[in-house]
Amino acid sequence: METVNTGEIFTIVDENEQEQDVEVLGKLTVDGKDYVAVAFVEELLIESEEDIDVFFFHIESNGEWVSIEDDDEFERISTLFENVH
Repeated sequence: METVNTGEIFTIVDENEQEQDVEVLGKLTVDGKDYVAVAFVEELLIESEEDIDVFFFHIESNGEWVSIEDDDEFERISTLFENVH
């Protein structure tokens, strides 16, 4: 997996073409594919009882982060991530 460390902050461009800072919550490899779990830094800084939104990206061999579009894949990775972390 590309060198991505838990706690690192990256800027991504969302679906509305807005830049958002995200923090890496964890990473894992499943069936030879590398994934990272991230959350918006802004949500992490707010002390709240509410759940935060967590997003998962597949890391391509060229280092590009690709969002998971398939619902079944998302659920599988989400479940595995919860069990590991």
